[in-house]
Amino acid sequence: MSSSSTTRRDGLPPLPTDPLPIAVVDNHVHLDIGRDGAEPLEVAEAVARAAAVGVTRLVQVGCDLDAIDFTIDAIERFPAVLGAVALHPNEVPRLAAAGTLAAAYEKVEQAAAHDRVRAIGETGLDYFRTGPDGVAAQQDGFRWHLDLAKRLGKAVQIHDRDAHDDVLRVLEEEGAPDRTVLHCFSGDLAMARECVERGYYLSFAGTVTFKNARTLRDALTVTPLSQILVETDAPYLTPSPHRGATNASYLVPHTIRAMAGVLNVDVPTLCQAVSENSERIYGPWS
Repeated sequence: MSSSSTTRRDGLPPLPTDPLPIAVVDNHVHLDIGRDGAEPLEVAEAVARAAAVGVTRLVQVGCDLDAIDFTIDAIERFPAVLGAVALHPNEVPRLAAAGTLAAAYEKVEQAAAHDRVRAIGETGLDYFRTGPDGVAAQQDGFRWHLDLAKRLGKAVQIHDRDAHDDVLRVLEEEGAPDRTVLHCFSGDLAMARECVERGYYLSFAGTVTFKNARTLRDALTVTPLSQILVETDAPYLTPSPHRGATNASYLVPHTIRAMAGVLNVDVPTLCQAVSENSERIYGPWS
């Protein structure tokens, strides 16, 4: 494992030199995806690198049909990995147009019944990549996934891109599952307060470390420790000082330390909260 201060030739930054004092969870990672056409790390190496810096548990998110197969394989082979499965909001209109959505829903439901799949996600709304013609299908898909999470008693991970108002509206209309996570929270202070009041968990990614992310840091300041999670969304959203490089779970310490500074709490306190919140949502990894 490299301890160099420079990015490796494969695009991966070095391991942080200061491991976390209390083990935490990467609440949202895509171990099956490589960045910019590169091959992803082997799962065994990704897990080992993360554990070396105190990120001992991961939630692998499979949100298309191939990724669901990958997720089931990973959670069965690696005790450090739990799963979340769903059809990504951008997948739903595409599958609906192809006439294969019903079969895809069946596959999601079968995979979601697995004991080590602990969340339905990522589901939600994405108005950035899907235009107005896909909104109705996305919203129907969001409602279907929320119903599935409640029927199975699982958590839900919400994807929200350029759709804050509609995400909150659909959650209110359908009734949110007991354990609702706003993955890669991207709202402002007012939205954070609304989510906190509703009892949702807010998961912060490497974006909270970006210099231009003051609005996001303001949202973090009003989020109680009991409702905070951390994630990578790897291989994307790499935290500073490695923004633009390939992300991986072992870079969570950069995000944790930045979050602790914003919250004015010590790193062990934040780590303990993240760990406890994660197990409250997803249950034990062992």
